[in-house]
This record gives sequence, structure tokens and C-alpha cells, in this order.
Amino acid sequence: MVDHFLPPRLILAAPHSGSGKTTIAAGLIAALAARGLRVAPFKVGPDYIDPSFHAQAAGQPCHNLDAWMLGEDALRELFLRRTRDADIAVIEGVMGLFDGVAGHDETGSTAHIARLLSAPVVLVLDAQAMARTAAAVVKGLCEFDARVNVAGVIFNRVGSPTHARMLREAVEEQTEVCVLGALPRAEALNLPERHLGLMPAAEHDIRAWLQAARGHVEAGVDVDAVLTLAQAYPHQPALGFTANQATAQPPVSAQPDPLLIAVARDEAFSFLYPDNLELLEAAGARLAFFSPLHDASLPDGAGALILCGGFPELYAAQLAANTTMRATIAQAAADGLPIYAECGGLMYLCEALVDQAGDVHPMCGVLPGRSLMTPRLTLGYRVARAVRDNWLWRTGETIRGHEFHYSTWQMPASAPEPVYALLPTAYQSETRHEGAQVRNVIASYVHLHFLARPALAERMAHAARAWSSRPKQMRQEKAT
Repeated sequence: MVDHFLPPRLILAAPHSGSGKTTIAAGLIAALAARGLRVAPFKVGPDYIDPSFHAQAAGQPCHNLDAWMLGEDALRELFLRRTRDADIAVIEGVMGLFDGVAGHDETGSTAHIARLLSAPVVLVLDAQAMARTAAAVVKGLCEFDARVNVAGVIFNRVGSPTHARMLREAVEEQTEVCVLGALPRAEALNLPERHLGLMPAAEHDIRAWLQAARGHVEAGVDVDAVLTLAQAYPHQPALGFTANQATAQPPVSAQPDPLLIAVARDEAFSFLYPDNLELLEAAGARLAFFSPLHDASLPDGAGALILCGGFPELYAAQLAANTTMRATIAQAAADGLPIYAECGGLMYLCEALVDQAGDVHPMCGVLPGRSLMTPRLTLGYRVARAVRDNWLWRTGETIRGHEFHYSTWQMPASAPEPVYALLPTAYQSETRHEGAQVRNVIASYVHLHFLARPALAERMAHAARAWSSRPKQMRQEKAT
């Protein structure tokens, strides 16, 4: 067994959500990239929106580090592989530093990732309504778990230079934590929000915002000190990995004639894990992105279709108006094309979508019933168990995933057979059924990370290859 060393790295954490982690992380990533450094961006937890900002700041995909969904071994292997050529890794945490799957269990928390990767933690502290108390907050986070190295702090939403000086003096008097800087309250740093959080980068031009975030970080944060802090921890070995595991990309299938999988990606559909797509490519698939909003047809030759999550409710009128695309997808489903849909994709496949204003918009009509926007947020980790065999699942297999949506699926009495049984977790007390299969359409509100079960990518590629070969086989049979 060979030890492999982790690159310079740091984690930006906070006492609670809304402290400004995303803004400071994106600004710092942009500042480091502007120095010519190769920055590997990461986000803790099952988030799709924050990574979209970090990816633009770094000029490369931002990957999720979710210890609950993936497990520690897969997560560490992912981190090693994605940082192989990086000069530094910048990781944005999730929620509060110690917030995990339950009040008594911090699995999946930022602190869990910090311990797993032996990474120093830099706190982002919203100081707009405190002064000396900041030291108490920082000290408490330092002492809560001695295994977590809280090494620095950046004050956010500071009112004045005097306020910043008071905060620095208090923290330096009471702790050994390095004060790395302070950012003022700034309207230019505010990002538009809505019911699921920040508006994804795919839906608006964030270049001006990124420039402002970088400028504020460079003006208010000692970026050299941040680099020094990250570089002080490059020699902690990542135990338990062989040389091949630590350096290899996902194995690429040797299948001939790359098959084609169509993947929805536009303003309405943007919730995609880059690792899922890379696993499909490693299984031999060629990916073709298309827009249910703007395109009239699916990519030619598609052997399977992925409809990911996003915000179809905000673009329902436009989706409804694209009747050609809706009819194309409905016909593809009727023909038996393998279709995999998550959350927003499920909503698009229903007969109709009822938006926040109560307006009803026709959708693809592949699934019976309609999706209805509600004031109630459904969220949390899920353990899904497959209830039947299909092209993607084998009966009894389980996977960990997550839900995050404000809509509900109103099904008729004659509902289709479910895909999963969602087992009891900290987020639900009883088993409940979820999703549906109609012909070769598999749809569910549960979002999956394929690294939790890489066989899913292989099966999807196999299904697409089988579908793509059918017309040729039928022609051959007819000819004989």
C-alpha cells in the first residue's frame, strides 16, 4: 500500500448558512486563478447551484464532496483524482461547520470533510451585528471538536475599518486563529435568490458579479496568507489508496462506435453532477446537450435521454409553448426510448405543471397527473431501494440520494408502479414509495450521484447501445 499526498487545500466554513461562503469562495477562487494558479473547486454536500459559480471562477468544473452519499473511500478517491494537477484546492462548506445528517450525527458535514482530508478550515463570519462576541463564536467553533483545525477567519459584512479592527483585536486576544481579512457590506456582492436558494449561474451573466467578488477579496483579504495557510498542509498522506486508485481516471469502456445519450441542459434544466456525465463517457457514451426550451428536436441518433432537475416551474410557459419538443419526447417515450428523469425532469414529463401563480401549463404527458408548486419544501437525504428490475436497476439494490423541491406530483388513482421504496432515515420515519416507471421511462424526485453506484452509468450506456442497435437489427431481420 502506497501513501499519496494531498495538495495544498483549505475549506471555507461558517457558523450558519447565509454567512457569505459562496461569495468569498468564488472571489477567492477567481483571485487565485488570476495569479495563474490551477484551482480545483469543490462544494461540500448535494448542491448544484453554488458549484456553478465556482466553476466559472476557476474555469473548470466544480465537484461535490458528499461523504454521506458517496462514502469516505469514494470521496477521498474523487478528491485525489480531481486535484492531481491542481496547485490548490478550494472547498466551500455546507450550512454550519458541524451540521450533518442529524443533530447527533455530523456525517456529511463540513467538519467531516475537513477531518477526512486533513484540511485547514477558514471561517467566514457574518459580523454585521457583533463585535467582541465574534471571538466567542470563533473560540467555540475551535474548541467544539479538537480534530477540526480552525486555522483562519474572514469577517464578512463589516461596517467600517473601526469595526474590522475591533473584530480582529477580539479574536487575536482570545484565540490562535489567524485573521485573514474583512469584507465590507456591499450591494454589488448580493446575488439574486428565490425559493431554492441562489439563482444558478446558467440563468444569468455573472461576470460582473465575479469581478466584484474577486475585487473585494483582493482588497480585503490577505490572499498571500491564505496561500501560505493552504500550503502548510500538503504533506498529510491519504492513507489506504494504491497508486492506480490515486491517479487513474474512471476506466474507459472499449466498446466500438460510441453511443449517444441526449442530456437536457439550459436555463430550466441545469442540475447535473459533472461526475455523472464523466462516468457515462467512461462507459462509452458520447453526450449531446440539448434545450427543451429552445430546440425543436432531440439530437439525432440518441439512444437514451436524461432530463435532469432545475427550475421548470419558472419557465413553464416557454416549455409549454415548445410543442414540437414536447411531442418529440412524448413520442420517444411511447417508442420505448430509455429516459431517466430527476425532479424537474419528472415535472416536465407530467401532463401539466401548475406554477406558483396557479396557472396550468401543458407538459409532455408521458406521466399521468400533474406537478403542483406548493409552499412546502421537501428536502433531505434519502435511501432508495429499487422495487423492480428495469434497464437501470436490479430489485433490492439501494443507493443514497437526496430530495430538494417545492412541488408535489398529483397522480390519478391508477398511478404507475413506483421505482423506489424510500427507507426510514433521520429525515423520514416510515418507508414510502417514490417515482414511477412507464415503459422505459424512469422518473423520480430523488437526485442521484452515480459515483455512489457506478454500475448505473454502465447500465445506462448499455441501454442506449441496445436501443441504438434496434433499427439496424430490425432492418437486417427484414432483409432476410
